[in-house]
Amino acid sequence: MLLSVLLILGLSLVPSYSKPTGEGLGSPFLQQCFKEAKKIVDDAYKYSREESLRRVRKEVVRPHDALRLLKQPRGDTRSAVRSADYMEQTLRLVQEKAHRVHKRSLNATDLLTEEDLKELARITGCEARIRDPPCHTTPNINKYRTATSVCNNLKNPRLGAANTPFTRWLPSEYDDGISQPKGWDRNRKFNNFLLPLVRQVSNNILSTTDAGVVNDTEYSHMVTLFGQWNDHDLTFTPFSPSIRSFSNGLNCDESCEQSEPCIPIPIPKGDPRIPDGPNNCIPAFRSAPACGTGYSAYNFGGEPSKREQINSLTAFLDLGQVYGSDEKLALNLRNLTSDDGLMRVNTEFRDNGRELLPFHSMQVQMCATRRKITNDTNAREVPCFIAGDGRVDENIALTSLHTLFMREHNRLARQLKRLNPHWDSETLYQEARKITGAYTQMFVFRDYLPHIVGPDAMRNQLGRYPGYNPNVDPSIANVFATAAYRFAHLAIQPVLFRLDTNYREHPRFPSVPLYEAFFTPWRVIFEGGVDPLLRGLMGRPAKLNTQDHMMVDALRERLFQFVMHLALDLGSLNMQRSRDHGLPGYNAWRKFCGLSQPRNQAQLAQVLGNAELARKLLQLYGTPENIDVWLGGVAEPFVPGGRVGPLFACLIATQFQKIRQGDRLWHQNPGVFTIRQRQALSAVTLSRVICDNTGITSVPADAFSIISNRNRLVQCSGLRRLDLSAWRETSCGFASSANCLKASDGEGPLDLQDPQDLQDPNELETNEIQ
Repeated sequence: MLLSVLLILGLSLVPSYSKPTGEGLGSPFLQQCFKEAKKIVDDAYKYSREESLRRVRKEVVRPHDALRLLKQPRGDTRSAVRSADYMEQTLRLVQEKAHRVHKRSLNATDLLTEEDLKELARITGCEARIRDPPCHTTPNINKYRTATSVCNNLKNPRLGAANTPFTRWLPSEYDDGISQPKGWDRNRKFNNFLLPLVRQVSNNILSTTDAGVVNDTEYSHMVTLFGQWNDHDLTFTPFSPSIRSFSNGLNCDESCEQSEPCIPIPIPKGDPRIPDGPNNCIPAFRSAPACGTGYSAYNFGGEPSKREQINSLTAFLDLGQVYGSDEKLALNLRNLTSDDGLMRVNTEFRDNGRELLPFHSMQVQMCATRRKITNDTNAREVPCFIAGDGRVDENIALTSLHTLFMREHNRLARQLKRLNPHWDSETLYQEARKITGAYTQMFVFRDYLPHIVGPDAMRNQLGRYPGYNPNVDPSIANVFATAAYRFAHLAIQPVLFRLDTNYREHPRFPSVPLYEAFFTPWRVIFEGGVDPLLRGLMGRPAKLNTQDHMMVDALRERLFQFVMHLALDLGSLNMQRSRDHGLPGYNAWRKFCGLSQPRNQAQLAQVLGNAELARKLLQLYGTPENIDVWLGGVAEPFVPGGRVGPLFACLIATQFQKIRQGDRLWHQNPGVFTIRQRQALSAVTLSRVICDNTGITSVPADAFSIISNRNRLVQCSGLRRLDLSAWRETSCGFASSANCLKASDGEGPLDLQDPQDLQDPNELETNEIQ
């Protein structure tokens, strides 16, 4: 990265011989360019914020306006994106002005000294984005996670932290080699072929009808929604906050012209829903760049500083979607009027006496969908809910999971208070948060991933916990966030099921078409709460991704369709995003995973097990090399025992392998929990969490598998509870006996800064979660 070279290596961006003699522009010129750039960016942000809020406060909200608000950077992420835009626009102005003066093309950074560039990094705020914080001054750094996960790795404090760039497992492929999306120049050929329009690919390959849905015979719809829930713990790629071009003021919603940050999706001829034409496209926006990336600049190795995207969430399984990955948001979600360590809850409504999520303070109409859907002009509207992740209201099944884990935190905090009445609010909050963080790590590795990647990947990559390794980078890979972990978009049913106590269709609150479940928190409040939804997730099957029935209409033709307006197409958005991020094509990733790389139709047909699908793909792409990685991945037949093909099984398993091994505060790492606490945690299941926080009295033993003779409904009273006695604190720490040595299980406090203390997997019992 540009800045890491400047600030860590202290070296110039360009070799000294490349700077034209006497052409350095110096600080006064740079200051003037920065001042102009700052005004351009600030004005664009102000206009965009006011215009976006005006739109989502209207009685009817357009789908792309809803998506934009959903993908807006907030809090510290917004500051990070703003700093990147300040730098990018300053360098653009330097280059334009230099071109006018020198009458020839020059790179902006060729004209600036090392000191100029350091000053630019400082005044834009980019320098602060990579400066390491002083971890030794952070309270309880060896005990609890920070909200942003800064200082998880004590040697490299920003590794895996929020608001850092996605990592790359393969070099990016941009149109200009630096930042332009693949296919930006629509006449440019890749491997001798033009890239097809993403909407054309969606129409030809993904199109299906809801009537053609095939049900999964093994796994429940909980697998699908839990995957989305888990994704919202790990990845969020913010859009640029501006809805107009920085360079020419073009409004991205009012034109189909390409101009940063506008990246419209063109409509092909004969589209079944949208007429083609110069003024018809699906509006889309580029992902925001990370500071110091995407410029015609050269770093120490002489390579372009290629554009990278920001992950605003932490890379760790820490339930950030419940607690927030931003310090201010995390504090805002807490009940600070109580000494009990609780999360804030709704003060206006309850769900059969149980807690609901608080309302968002922003007065927008995005969730005011009740009157339109019900045709009742007198129906009461309610605001959106707020949680640790802004996508909480995206659909009501996701909302139900958010509600469930907020309740579980509060239940744990109250029980811990009874066990340890001397604990203050901060300790109660952090201990409950630490326990639920361990839950999600177990649920993902023990209960979820085996269903997805299959037994081979579990055995070869995700077997026994190997111990913490501070040299492993847990950062989320761009290909994982943008392609591989979006496989579940093809496992979503066109309906969100709501079931009664007998796991039959609810007589009062029937199942909801998916397209009528977006941004509808009022359904939770006025239509039976979360219990029918959670029963629906456990009691009904996932959609099976088959090669001839890929993506349901609710996602491909009716995404966020609140009015008869241009609805979004999730399949097109996925492929457009992978091109925006410069992801290499299908074969490059097959090679990365040690898989064969098909070169022609016959070989592709063999890989896909489907000659007709191979023919249709090559009719569009010309060569397997060019197939968008997301599409190629979801088109593959499943690995044995899994729900993804070999490519995505490899990429998903690789990512989770790194997440676990690179997490200093992983629940199995010696010293994070005592042995007794880990043994207690191993009993917890998602079904038990549902029992403890709802009115549901019978559940399938395994919430991720369909109800069958092998996975019967069981009474909640028959499921093991979490034994919290291991968290009773005595004068010598967590113990349940006056004999400190015995009570602490012989496991004294370990120095979490000493890698030698953290890499002893033999200390773990054989019956622990693998």
